[in-house]
Amino acid sequence: MALTALFQPITLNDELTLPNRITMAPLTRCMADPGLVPTEQMAEYYGRRAEAGLIISEATIIRADAQGYPDVPGIFTTEQIEGWKKVTAKVHANGGKIFMQLWHVGRVAHSYFSGLPPVAPSAIRHEGTLPRMRDLSYETPKALTSDDIQVLVNDYVTAAKNAMAAGFDGVEIHGANGYLIDQFLHYDTNKRDDEYGQTPENMSRFALAVVDAVSAAVGAKRTALRITPGAYAHIQPDPRDREVFDYFIEQLNQRELAYLHLGIFDDSLEFDFLGGRSSQYIREHYRGTFMNVGGLTPDTAAAGIESGAFDLAAIGRLFIANPDFVKRVQDNQPLVTYKPEMLAELV
Repeated sequence: MALTALFQPITLNDELTLPNRITMAPLTRCMADPGLVPTEQMAEYYGRRAEAGLIISEATIIRADAQGYPDVPGIFTTEQIEGWKKVTAKVHANGGKIFMQLWHVGRVAHSYFSGLPPVAPSAIRHEGTLPRMRDLSYETPKALTSDDIQVLVNDYVTAAKNAMAAGFDGVEIHGANGYLIDQFLHYDTNKRDDEYGQTPENMSRFALAVVDAVSAAVGAKRTALRITPGAYAHIQPDPRDREVFDYFIEQLNQRELAYLHLGIFDDSLEFDFLGGRSSQYIREHYRGTFMNVGGLTPDTAAAGIESGAFDLAAIGRLFIANPDFVKRVQDNQPLVTYKPEMLAELV
């Protein structure tokens, strides 16, 4: 199949035009310095991938209690902001654009990292142990109060402002994959009986508050969002979730975003209550620019864009294995196969 669809420019809005439809998906690498500060090696890593139409940074925690994985970067200290400036400078010098993904993992955080208890919509512990640290079991989170939630909204805003101060072209709010914002949007993890629970409107309230506050702070045209309508990670699916996302996405249609990004590891997964794949569900309901992800290859990405199934294709593992992924695809060169051991170093 011709891959020309991948190399068409796309105008997200009057402030952002991307040279191609290939985006680098956010990829947690756990290689920040002590203090969760980005390194020179990370700057080189992102700079080598600047031919992507857009790079989305690895998920970056907005405050200390947001951490659930070792050595992930943050965006809440001066040192972290300075570290990220080296990354954005390298990407921009190589002609690229980069958004920061803003992250709080909610109930899958751990006090080991910060000394602070995890927080979540409800005090429901996630079963299991931490990735990369299997000797640590998840803890029962503290249920957030209404005042706590307002503080969190403000912390997302501060993180977004810090990202822009570090030179990012925009921010992507991580509302997917069973992390904090996503925990409010699913019945399995949201058992609240106040204005943040029980109904689609209430369960969407926190996510929309973050979207609105961040958009007001850094500009809606430089604000994006990632969502997971079909729970598959850290959350058990519930058919009632469909009503929440029907409402939530319709509310997003009334707002301006740079794009909406699906969060899923494998887009071949189907959910009865969504009527099939998550990407199909979002395309049917969301009227703005839609970025798909989840095991895409150059061929399936080009086919999806050509058919109108999505507008942007996020590539993850293949970008780890192929720093020059865009050039290899454009020149019809063979791709290096991704292997899990590649996670052990930044190349």
